[in-house]
Amino acid sequence: MRRRIDARSLRGLAHPLRMRILEAIELDGPATSTSLAARLGESTGTISWHLRLLAEHGYLEEDVERGTKRERWWRLAARQTVLDPGEFRDDPETSGALNVYLRDLVERYFDRVRAYVDENWPGEWQHAAALSDWRDLHLTPDQLHNLNEEIATVVEQYTSTEPAGENTERVIVQLQSFPRRS
Repeated sequence: MRRRIDARSLRGLAHPLRMRILEAIELDGPATSTSLAARLGESTGTISWHLRLLAEHGYLEEDVERGTKRERWWRLAARQTVLDPGEFRDDPETSGALNVYLRDLVERYFDRVRAYVDENWPGEWQHAAALSDWRDLHLTPDQLHNLNEEIATVVEQYTSTEPAGENTERVIVQLQSFPRRS
């Protein structure tokens, strides 16, 4: 199930620490405030406050099957969120939050690529991975939207694939597609 991000929930998400918390849970699964505090170098109280705020905005939910009276586990909410930046660009109340969100997102994408480049992966993984760009496309907004949808459809086919064999690694696929001024 998909949920469109509204202005209120965008403002709730657009904080660098909340985005790091959400990413940590997206990448590594359910976590406690204690484990996230250790991983992110923050106090447990600060992490707990941000976890509750993310839950209030529908990004996370308590994992009651794992939790105890003393330890609360948090997981991604069952529904996927979708953000259309075009909905917020001209709204003065949310354009600042959108800018914080997008800039932090780009920095995290960059950090992921840099981490891959800095690591010494075996040749078969270096051969399989790609750092590519295509610069000679001339598209309309509709064509660019369709291109992104087609790529997302292909990636979705692999997200539900079970790991096959010993040589399986977790893989991140990042796509940035945008117009540029000449």
